[in-house]
Amino acid sequence: MPKPKFEVIIYRSEDNQAFIAEVPKLPGCAADGKTHRDALRNVEGIIQEWLETARALGRPIPKPKGRLVFA
Repeated sequence: MPKPKFEVIIYRSEDNQAFIAEVPKLPGCAADGKTHRDALRNVEGIIQEWLETARALGRPIPKPKGRLVFA
């Protein structure tokens, strides 16, 4: 089964001196890292944990958004 592809927003937090990766479709799903890549790699694991926990608790899992395109 392929991994679902959720939108991830990454931004720099000057307060924490780290990059933050948030998944808007999955409430509370976020991770940080020293670099942009670290934050993305870390949030990929958190996404899987979020999905496993939701399944175990019988909670609904949001559908991933399609690719976003901006003009």
